[in-house]
Amino acid sequence: MFSFAMMLTANRYDAEDLLQETTLRVLDNKEKYVDNINFKGWVLTIMRNIFINNYRKVLRSQIIIDQTGDLYHLNLSEDSNRENPEETLSLKEIKFIINSLTDELKIPFSMYVDGYKYNEISDKLALPLGTVKSRIYFARRELRRNLAGNVYN
Repeated sequence: MFSFAMMLTANRYDAEDLLQETTLRVLDNKEKYVDNINFKGWVLTIMRNIFINNYRKVLRSQIIIDQTGDLYHLNLSEDSNRENPEETLSLKEIKFIINSLTDELKIPFSMYVDGYKYNEISDKLALPLGTVKSRIYFARRELRRNLAGNVYN
């Protein structure tokens, strides 16, 4: 049992804890063991399940929940990937580039950015779903090309 616990935990102290917890669980549930069934398999299954449950408990404890009132708050670092301020774009410049798109691309893209789903945009603009997806794709491609041109020129 100890070698199986070592295989699961890869740590001597954790393996000893797992072995002890498994022994307690087996003794507490001895009435559930049915004769003529593989005892070793039953015990190792209990050990594996304890290990998995403990692992999931550790994962849940490491999850960070944003308690701020602002649901759009992102915990992003203040550092930017850009090396100097000349390489960044202002919001005004980005809006200007979006507004320079043709209405055919700008309207579906703006609706998508505002949170509409593809099928909602399709219904509101009376366009096929594939057309909406294509126009949003082309708008993104055009924006990427224009933004790259502004940043590095």
